Amino acid sequence: MEEDVRKYLQPQVVSKLANMELRARLVVEGFITGLHKSPYHGFSVEFAEHRQYMPGDEIKHIDWKIYARTDRYYIKQYEEETNLKSYIVVDTSRSMGFASEGQLTKLEYASYLAASLSFMMIKQQDAVGLALFDETLNTYLPPHASKAYLRQLLIALQRVAPSGKTGAGVSLHQVADRIRRRGLVIIISDLLDNQDAVIGALKHFRHKKNEVIVMQVLDPRERSFAFGSDAVFKDLESGETLRTQPWHIQISYQQAMRAFLERFKRECRENYVDYVLIDTATPFDVALLAYLSKRERIH
Repeated sequence: MEEDVRKYLQPQVVSKLANMELRARLVVEGFITGLHKSPYHGFSVEFAEHRQYMPGDEIKHIDWKIYARTDRYYIKQYEEETNLKSYIVVDTSRSMGFASEGQLTKLEYASYLAASLSFMMIKQQDAVGLALFDETLNTYLPPHASKAYLRQLLIALQRVAPSGKTGAGVSLHQVADRIRRRGLVIIISDLLDNQDAVIGALKHFRHKKNEVIVMQVLDPRERSFAFGSDAVFKDLESGETLRTQPWHIQISYQQAMRAFLERFKRECRENYVDYVLIDTATPFDVALLAYLSKRERIH
């Protein structure tokens, strides 16, 4: 039974489910099941309704049944208690529509991940909002913590389709300007844009005292460039095509891509931004664990 639930951490399995609400719920259930067997099991104990005891909390709110099972103190949470405001920012530009054979598109992966994060946050009584962008910011839903609001977020994610050119730098600045109360910003994008512009936007979030996680989502072949002997490449944003033999340029491409990714990693580290590099074949627990680890450090 446990293995049956864990399979929903696999992107290909999740893609076959009927709707976004079902995807989000089963990914999170699979994730929590896995946490029970991991070094992070402390995260998973009744996390939807409890939080760890903090100095100053009233002892009468300790759940002694949880203590008996885990030897840890947990406080019962109440509906009105909101711990954190989070902003999930998803790139919906045409470049996110790319998928190599047998893979999800980057946007499908990003939308499933965003839905799962939203589901988990609202289960924790955290407030979550959603921003969708291509060349500019197209959708902005401010953070709320109600279960009814989750459905609105999931409907927006169900409807996303790749459109427009990439304008991550401009759009992220627009999101930063919208944020009135500092919180946690999670950016899900391939970041295939001008690096200086994107890094400037990340600094903007940090200047406003937000915590930030960058989740850079790529297709496996965008990293390996393993396209065989002959290929025609089409720019998804401009429509231009190029016929070439990829093996001629594979090594130089890989070197350029490594340098591109290393700069993002370095700049994020220097600006106290968490950076997670994933591809569309990566199980969802990698990104969800990065989020939970960050949330623990914030508190």
